[in-house]
Amino acid sequence: MTTVREVYQYLDRLAPFSLQMGFDNAGFLVGRGNSPVTRLLVSLDITEEVAAEAGELGAELIVSHHPVIFHPAKSVTDHTPDGRILLALTEQKIAAICAHTNLDAVSGGVNDALAQRLGLVQVEQLRQDGVDASGRPYGIGRVGNTTGVPGYAPAFAAFVKEALGSNGVRYVDARRPVRRVAVGGGACADMLGDAIALGCDTFVTADVKYNGFLDARALGINLIDAGHYPTEQVVCPVLAKWLSDGFPKVEVLLTRRHKEVFSYL
Repeated sequence: MTTVREVYQYLDRLAPFSLQMGFDNAGFLVGRGNSPVTRLLVSLDITEEVAAEAGELGAELIVSHHPVIFHPAKSVTDHTPDGRILLALTEQKIAAICAHTNLDAVSGGVNDALAQRLGLVQVEQLRQDGVDASGRPYGIGRVGNTTGVPGYAPAFAAFVKEALGSNGVRYVDARRPVRRVAVGGGACADMLGDAIALGCDTFVTADVKYNGFLDARALGINLIDAGHYPTEQVVCPVLAKWLSDGFPKVEVLLTRRHKEVFSYL
């Protein structure tokens, strides 16, 4: 019988939790390590809706990207969203394992999945942060080349929107053909300089602040903000496949309830 601890140990080999950034809180966050797992749910976030979905499906474990506990909790009550989520998990005996910035950085994780979804080839690291205990390089972001006839930012932004299923995108058009593209799933706009240093004409990321768009225009690089959820949701099928391959007797399900939280007019 597969246990929660065994799932955690398996993920720790693929995306070592020791690689998470200092501000992060990735890991085995809720539940008992020796609890059996026959069915698990994969989601980008653990929301109240996802916790309810897991309970209805009979899942004993949720594996998510974003940590269900990020800031220290001073209380766990039904007066706050975080409290209600944690109560729902504990009352239904559902465990939670969250692979966050460690999954952003490792080979095959968030950023490789994003580069692949956008059809980039000859992919390399945008920023190498180090090597893990097995000597494998890791780092946030990826850089790759487009194929076919180069287009310009408006057409490429439309392609990104379609490829990621974004509700909308924001972009700066530097009037440069899109040939060499950097990607950073989630909030990676602070890596704009890294993208420029590697000769990129385009950067796809999320959560870009106003000044980030100003900087991109001044520096002459196409910048596309495709949204936090769309640029990271691409890793959920990857996680599901990893877990299915590692635990063929466990039923691995992708959430059907968690979607992009906002819309565009």
